[in-house]
Amino acid sequence: MTEPKNRGYQIDMLHGPLAGKLLLFALPLMFSGILQLLFNAADVVVVGRYVGKEALAAVGSNNSLINLLVNLFAGLSVGANVVVARDLGAGREEEVRESVHTTITLSLISGAVLTLVGTLMARTLLQLMASPADVIDLATVYLRIYFCGMPGNMFYNFGSAILRAQGDTRRPLYFLTAAGIINVGLNLLFVIVLQMSVAGVALATIISQYIAALLVLLCLVREKGALHLDLRALGLNRRVVRRILRVGLPAGFQGIVFSLSNVVIQSSINSFDSTAIVAGSSASSNIEGFVYTAMNSFYQTAITFTSQNYGAGQCRRVDRILLLCQADVALVGLILGNLAAHFGAFLAGIYAPGEPEVIAQAVVRLRYISRPYLLCGMMDTFVGVLRGVGYSVVPMVVSMVGACGVRLLWVATVFQVYHTPAVLYGSYPVSWLITAAAHCGFFLFIRRHVYDKAMGLRSLDGGGAT
Repeated sequence: MTEPKNRGYQIDMLHGPLAGKLLLFALPLMFSGILQLLFNAADVVVVGRYVGKEALAAVGSNNSLINLLVNLFAGLSVGANVVVARDLGAGREEEVRESVHTTITLSLISGAVLTLVGTLMARTLLQLMASPADVIDLATVYLRIYFCGMPGNMFYNFGSAILRAQGDTRRPLYFLTAAGIINVGLNLLFVIVLQMSVAGVALATIISQYIAALLVLLCLVREKGALHLDLRALGLNRRVVRRILRVGLPAGFQGIVFSLSNVVIQSSINSFDSTAIVAGSSASSNIEGFVYTAMNSFYQTAITFTSQNYGAGQCRRVDRILLLCQADVALVGLILGNLAAHFGAFLAGIYAPGEPEVIAQAVVRLRYISRPYLLCGMMDTFVGVLRGVGYSVVPMVVSMVGACGVRLLWVATVFQVYHTPAVLYGSYPVSWLITAAAHCGFFLFIRRHVYDKAMGLRSLDGGGAT
């Protein structure tokens, strides 16, 4: 392949020890995800401190709805990452070029569709979620402005997926750092100085998203080699689109179904008709998000490393990738999840100062969700490896039945008998455990067939990796 200009940002995933490289890839991803969360966290903290608990609930309770609308297209970025990484691993330079330009075109289309749907249907969707009467007007304003930033959000995520395919997780981190600092500054300006309430925090978020997108654009345009972006060559290659959809659509649908189950949970939280419970759950959800994002970096690491090695036929390394990523994600989830629960009152106080009822409700949720959060990370890591070796539909089905189905069944049965927030939150760890076990069983079942196909062996024990 053509020698890339920014070789220092790449990681050789195909040769040498894996443990250090996995961490070198995952840590910038982890920090990038945390910075992305800070966009929303800054919104929540500012409105919680300077506007009031109704504004806090309006901003924080939108997360599940935003994820519901965004997850399908976020799944397509996963598909793009897998396709580009496989082609890089196999040394198919022309295929990489076609995938890059198709991916960027898809990002622009995705952003436009999300803006249209989000702005037109914001209030209707909030009504379907039974958003409280004292929250829905502010929540509608926030959502409509937020979704105007979707073209920038999608471009950044798809562009970052391209860079990740070659092991570059550092430059997206740098770009988000710059955008995050700007976001916090604009939050303070719009809310404290200009008194713009939730409209101000939403506007600050979308401006920062467009800045991050612009930085990724400049990076890809200046890139040398197969990842170079030529704006005149934008377009959709049907074959590449099919390859992206084969992985991305199941990933996206899985995200949608997860979000639907979370919307049901959010609606159940709203059914308590208590602003303190809604706001407390929102504050806790934001705290949990940092733990989840830290763990999710190993899911993305597993996808990319598995895709490149599978594309190169080096399946023995896939086993090692899975074991190392599982060990990493379990350790991170165990430590961060329990720290979040232990310091729950202090952390919730950052979002809702002077609101003891809100803080108490946040602590309840953290105890039930944050402490066993490592199960969620382990579940996702199995999915990452399965998608990297070409299986995306079955993990989607398993997740729909194992995680989402269990939660919905729990809400319809156990929660109806024991109608408390604690019982509602208990559905999460139960669903994670069941689904993680099912994914593990499926991986062991298909392992021989997948490896034989990639390596050209009659049996798993018949030879070494190519």
